[in-house]
Amino acid sequence: MKQSTLPTFSTRRVWLGLLTSLLGLLLAGCIPASSAPYSTYTRSSYTQPYESTNLSAEISAAAKRLLSVNPELSQHDPMIAATFVDINDLRVSSTFGRISSELFASALSQAGIHMREVKMRDSLFIEERLGELILSREVKRLKEAYSANSILMGTYALGDHRVYVSVRVVRTRDAIVLATANLSLPLDHNLRSMFSDSAW
Repeated sequence: MKQSTLPTFSTRRVWLGLLTSLLGLLLAGCIPASSAPYSTYTRSSYTQPYESTNLSAEISAAAKRLLSVNPELSQHDPMIAATFVDINDLRVSSTFGRISSELFASALSQAGIHMREVKMRDSLFIEERLGELILSREVKRLKEAYSANSILMGTYALGDHRVYVSVRVVRTRDAIVLATANLSLPLDHNLRSMFSDSAW
């Protein structure tokens, strides 16, 4: 009896699988390289996560550093706090300058430094609408007016991407700087909005 030359069912399945694989390879070779998944993602096109600044935490940490290096500051209280001012014009402050001073004074108070509240308009060198500003020539007068042994002072400089803050504690008896602290903060949208009121 003559054997049948027709492919069996299993043979047809093998050939079908080979043809399918070959067709897949051919189609893959036709896809342009620019449309391949993830081929256009490079390090330069990756967007960094939004960097936000926790002002309260940063200032609290700076106050702790200041006290750790100068634990004798408690011998120079009571202390009064002046509004931090623009380094380019000591008669100018901003929301940032005012809240930074308040936060720093609060952190020192929590650490045990006796802070004396000063809000009266005739108590500090004041520019209209700018809060309590202080100049070096006012130090001795403030000692007599408020029996303060030291003053918390600060200046800030606004850059393109960061704001730099210099904080110092000054002894009222002779204007000697007792302690200093510096901060460099990323200038996010929240901080930037605090300077919109500085040009009055």
